[in-house]
Amino acid sequence: MTPGCSALAATAALLATFLAPATAQAQTAPRESRPVYSYENAVREAVWVDTRLDGDGDGKSDRVAVDIVRPREPARKGLKVPVIMDASPYYSCCGRGNESQLKTYDANGHVVQMPLFYDNYFVPRGYAFVGVDLAGTNRSDGCVDVGGRSDIQSAKAVVDWLNGRATAYTTRTGTHKTKADWTNGRTGMIGKSWDGTIANGVAATGVQGLKTIVPISAISTWYDYYFSQGAPLYDSGPDWLSDYVDSPAARAKCAAVQQKLVDQAPRTGDRTPLWTERDYVKDARKVKASVFLVHGMQDLNVRLQHVGPWWDALAKNGVQRKIWLSQTGHVDPFDFRRGQWVDTLHRWFDHELLGYDNGIDREPMADIERHPDQWVTSKSWPPRGTSATTLRPAQGTQPGVGTLGLTKDKGTETFTDDPALSETDWAARIDTPTPDKAGFTTGTLTKDLRLSGPSKVTVTATPTTSTAHLSAVLVDLGPDTIRDYAAGGEGITTLTNRTCWGVSTTGDSACFKETRAKTAAVDYTVVSRGWADLGTYADAGKGVPLTPGRAYTITLDLGATDHVVPAGHRLALIVAGTDKDLIDPPSTRPTLTIDLARTSARVPLVGGAAAFALATKGARTAVPQEAGALDGVRAPRTAHRVPEGG
Repeated sequence: MTPGCSALAATAALLATFLAPATAQAQTAPRESRPVYSYENAVREAVWVDTRLDGDGDGKSDRVAVDIVRPREPARKGLKVPVIMDASPYYSCCGRGNESQLKTYDANGHVVQMPLFYDNYFVPRGYAFVGVDLAGTNRSDGCVDVGGRSDIQSAKAVVDWLNGRATAYTTRTGTHKTKADWTNGRTGMIGKSWDGTIANGVAATGVQGLKTIVPISAISTWYDYYFSQGAPLYDSGPDWLSDYVDSPAARAKCAAVQQKLVDQAPRTGDRTPLWTERDYVKDARKVKASVFLVHGMQDLNVRLQHVGPWWDALAKNGVQRKIWLSQTGHVDPFDFRRGQWVDTLHRWFDHELLGYDNGIDREPMADIERHPDQWVTSKSWPPRGTSATTLRPAQGTQPGVGTLGLTKDKGTETFTDDPALSETDWAARIDTPTPDKAGFTTGTLTKDLRLSGPSKVTVTATPTTSTAHLSAVLVDLGPDTIRDYAAGGEGITTLTNRTCWGVSTTGDSACFKETRAKTAAVDYTVVSRGWADLGTYADAGKGVPLTPGRAYTITLDLGATDHVVPAGHRLALIVAGTDKDLIDPPSTRPTLTIDLARTSARVPLVGGAAAFALATKGARTAVPQEAGALDGVRAPRTAHRVPEGG
């Protein structure tokens, strides 16, 4: 789609046509909304919606600020418009998008700059755009509780108001009520990172009127943002994050909420009721909205463990779904596939909110980035014919340098946790015996092998100390050019030239800096990762001290992916201890002995075990190397503590 920088003049005929009901006859029904309304003359207003909560404990119901930009003309014709909504904690503290935009206001308190392109592009096309300040942020009352009841009710109350079920006021403290009589209540939520997380959480309430969500790099359960099966991912908890985004007014009132986030989120990694409240996957059965999910397969902030369980739970519930998987890290699709993204999002909202039969629901479910800027589609995801195939590690000719195949083997491998090393160190020396990992590789493949979905690695390990953390990593061994997800832009480079996506005003430009792929030539690519505290072997929700010398069996959940290991490459499984900067180390430094007969990987292969057997038939076994290392991206950066969109 060619970006537009000015709106077309609206006519009465077009007004009637482009907001025609979905039941219009096929020969006259529109297939695409057009920019027929004035953005410059759009209504800009603010309301405060009553959440019916008192999170800050001041004896008054919290009100959340809702900034609205909507076309002026439909109301004059008695027409009602649907809503695109982004509920965020970042509108004043941290910014939205690649350029970290903030909301700005005029002297009357009406929004002038609404971050991102959504309002510029969609308001002229007959949508209202609504930007909600989560409770405790910017101009809202209440407290941030990091994905809990306050966060979710902040946004759900707005959906209720848009559908006539909640109360809003024209000021933060006044008594004058206002109704959303300009909308038909059909709402779509969108957002990256924390914003997309709120969309997931609101959808999981089953709220009426929410027709679709577009979660980008979003969390599906907050426990998995802070821990991986008991292994801590960061050196802080949700209290730090709450304080990071709280407004000054909230910081003065929200000490009790902060303390609850400390007391009920212990750094032990034990699951508590606090985490249960923030688990949206368990409520996927309530979801009525369609879901267009976008995630980077190398996102080390909101990791791929947030995709598989949520996606599968939605599928089980029969939710209409669509997915994009990129090679990037924590990056918005506007910044890695801009033109195609705007066009696809436009068609998605037209279909889901305006009811236009544009065929997007009959197109392939998945778009997957195979190489930088090279995309393929999949009719379903994971594709039909994908099955979990059990791969077995076996001893090789040197310690810690083994093979990977379909046949179970006896024997053991031993490694010692080294918190100074990461997955890149292990993969770089996959063919070299080192004391810090056990590596297992197939021979050189004779045919392509496609992995699609999440994997599981079961490990039976005997530790020498009372605490131990485990990492399991799948690696594609072979030369390639990939997006450099470990660089500062996580796979993109921001340029200086701009392109325009919608209509600009003096205070709100629709023109954004272009980007290009940031690439790296590598000898290996990490495909999927998973981590666990071995102390959670019996109960994923509670860790216990280990008995040195005793064998324990645990299954690690690896993040979802969609990756083709091409002919001429090898597939590797690495089992090791602390993955530097991706999990925190245990309190001791154990040596672990792996029982190969009771260790395996369940890998989602298109074509299953038969495809693996065919791809490895006649494969040449690699000869262990005595020196040298394979080149990859740089080691992962110090782990993020903020699910930020900017």
